[in-house]
Amino acid sequence: MTAESFASKGTKGQDQVLAWLLDSDPAIRWQVLRDLIGEPEAAVEAERSRVPVQGWGAALLSLQGSDGTWSDALDHPPWHSTLYTLLLLSHFGLDPVSEPARRAVELLCEKFTWEMEFDNASFFDGETEPCINGGVLALGGYFGKPSDRLVGRLLGEQLADGGWNCDAPKSRRSSFHTTICVLEGLLAYEKTKGAPSRVSEARIRGQEYLLERQLFQRRSTGEVVNPTWLQFSFPATWHYDILRGLDYLRLAGVKSDDRVAQAVEVVAQARQPDGRWLQADPRPDSPHWWGRPIHFDLGEPDGVASRWNTLRALRVLNWFAA
Repeated sequence: MTAESFASKGTKGQDQVLAWLLDSDPAIRWQVLRDLIGEPEAAVEAERSRVPVQGWGAALLSLQGSDGTWSDALDHPPWHSTLYTLLLLSHFGLDPVSEPARRAVELLCEKFTWEMEFDNASFFDGETEPCINGGVLALGGYFGKPSDRLVGRLLGEQLADGGWNCDAPKSRRSSFHTTICVLEGLLAYEKTKGAPSRVSEARIRGQEYLLERQLFQRRSTGEVVNPTWLQFSFPATWHYDILRGLDYLRLAGVKSDDRVAQAVEVVAQARQPDGRWLQADPRPDSPHWWGRPIHFDLGEPDGVASRWNTLRALRVLNWFAA
């Protein structure tokens, strides 16, 4: 299937899909206006400005505690829900220079430190596991708190095959889950502080780890590493799937090539007859395993059409076809 056919397949009813996407929260609407419709910047920014004061964004911000963290109903440690709540706010597109965002981040910086085993470091300096630290670095880049200390740690933990693994040094083989978290963090750091050669070189080695495996295959046999990676869930937290891998490549400005074609085809084939993509949670009966902060329902349970996945998939198909 050619890049052009990926972009054109399913265009019948596209207006209805766009209308459905726009009939949603400001967190989705502004991104649809920017990425799928191409509205003028003023209209996009006007919609984005609603994120911290209306809907999901406002609801999440209101749940921050006086200690700077977010808690959840599953008795996770404070860092857990805080990390994934802030990542969700960044996916919503909360403007990091807005007053509500600045207040939330400054309160977190003032009140939160990691436990003694992590040297009582501040939140944006991270802890020890690279999958967690990749998310922390992504947030540091997004909210203007990039940590050179954390970057140095992650670069020192890169494995010989180009990726990362939270089980290293016991395991010397990289993990797709950990690698995508670190890649997103390094990319956010580069976007904030420029692209030091050592950071860019490490990130490119990491993305080559994924590309050499077509984003979902074993390098040795070509077999699918994990069938759940061919399904898409939002928010992904620390879990990998091919839509997340492709979305990273899009954001990184990587030029698409034959190594991503099979993954893109999986995404294209997952489009439903009505032009939408479904939410697919590999553990729908165990949301705490998936790692989501359980604050309120985003309205996208397992097996239901997902605005988030539809938005992300359409952007990826447009990137591949460009």
